[in-house]
Amino acid sequence: MTDERTAHGERIHRTVHETEVAAPAGVVYGLIADATQWPLYFPPNVHVDRLEFDGTHERLRMWATANGRVKTWTSHRVLDAVARRIEFHQEIPAAPLSTMTGTWIVEPLGTGTSRLTLLHDFSVTDDRADHVAWVERATDTNSRAELAGIAALARQWARLDSLVLSFEDSVTVDAPPEPVYAFLEQAGRWPDRLPHVSRLDLTEEPAGVQIMSMETLTADGSSHTTESVRVCFPCAGRIVYKQTLTPALMSAHTGVWTVEPGPAGTTVATSRHSVVLREEAVERVLGAGADLARARRYVREALGRNSTATLTHAKRYAESPVVL
Repeated sequence: MTDERTAHGERIHRTVHETEVAAPAGVVYGLIADATQWPLYFPPNVHVDRLEFDGTHERLRMWATANGRVKTWTSHRVLDAVARRIEFHQEIPAAPLSTMTGTWIVEPLGTGTSRLTLLHDFSVTDDRADHVAWVERATDTNSRAELAGIAALARQWARLDSLVLSFEDSVTVDAPPEPVYAFLEQAGRWPDRLPHVSRLDLTEEPAGVQIMSMETLTADGSSHTTESVRVCFPCAGRIVYKQTLTPALMSAHTGVWTVEPGPAGTTVATSRHSVVLREEAVERVLGAGADLARARRYVREALGRNSTATLTHAKRYAESPVVL
């Protein structure tokens, strides 16, 4: 690597990660270009908000795990669909970074095969060796996870519509939005408020970012342990989450709770889920002969039942004459 430096004299470090993908280059590029779906497709990504997009230039607010911690930053991307190349830079990098730029490159290798390369160029304040090592470790871990996720999804691109499931449930609450949102945000109190939650451990750092480990009961009496990262937006009445430990039938699960004013002083509370099914686990979980159609129904019913129960209890809480 050449000894390039930033305007502040900090040394620029480069990492290179690449993989071969058993899918056409256009498919691979499409997965990278749709960053709003990254939390569903790639393990490190928790949530992505698209702030601006004109078809070529894009600004994104992103949340992702890095070495076990949740980091957030705003990225600017330039998309070139013809060259299948996406350049990005972080506008306000998360500490200890002082700069972070990079490039996604997709190259066709032959019929149905592509090479995907991910470049990162970064600098850290004062070029501290321990900070450089931390960023290199986080970049290596996340890049490997992202490339592996892309490769796994792209291999199944022809069946992706069967594996991905999205749905929502809503309730109308005869109360203002604030107590409904408070019930959903105060997840640490759910074991006392929700019969299907038997245990929940929660930490919050920084404010608004919640790390949860939860044990839930299903209709057949079995229990599932999940771990999640939640990002809370009180002013918007929205809580987004990504399960970092999922039940066996799902390879990914993301969701969002929204609380919005409804007609005549009511509130509409909604739970939205998006799931990627783990096809190889279908018969192991649901029994011999079970197929994806049955798995989709099972997941829809199980997740919908629990989230609707949560919304119903939020409704009772908000409509109670004494809100605790």
